Amino acid sequence: MSEIKEAPARSVLEERMKVIEEHVQAEIDKDMDRIMATWGKNPSFDDVGWEEQWSGRDGIREHYEELLGAFPDMDIKYERRHVTDEYVILEVVVTGTQNGHWREVPPLGRKMRSRVCALYTFDEEGLLNMERTYYDKAIILEQLGMFQDPRKPLGRVMAVITPPFSVVRAYARKLFRRR
Repeated sequence: MSEIKEAPARSVLEERMKVIEEHVQAEIDKDMDRIMATWGKNPSFDDVGWEEQWSGRDGIREHYEELLGAFPDMDIKYERRHVTDEYVILEVVVTGTQNGHWREVPPLGRKMRSRVCALYTFDEEGLLNMERTYYDKAIILEQLGMFQDPRKPLGRVMAVITPPFSVVRAYARKLFRRR
């Protein structure tokens, strides 16, 4: 039989929300010291879209230095928030112009807008222990001009030009199935 966890006291939830609000505002303000003050001693960041993880305070700082350097005008707008006994979950919209290197992509000067779902856990001191983000990487890369939706005319052309062997192989399979 599974154990039923008791929900944290209301004051604990309120404190967690204060930490989250400070964390997000510090990101918007590009204030690295305030961002780092919201993290506990042994934090981790899990970027599911890129399947990348950062561990420890140095790793977290490295992540934010790249992100904030790449999108110096980054903004975050709350859509929804959800609180459970284990997580605070935010649904936000992140916008910004890519004017710095990001994920090995050179500065392109293009704007992006992405819906993001972020899950946060907390350590015993009430600071952030883990942040895990989910978003659509393809939409961001499309907005930056690095990817074309194959359902659109330019995307159809690029789908043939970019991975020719995969496309040729797929068409060949389709052709041979008809016989």
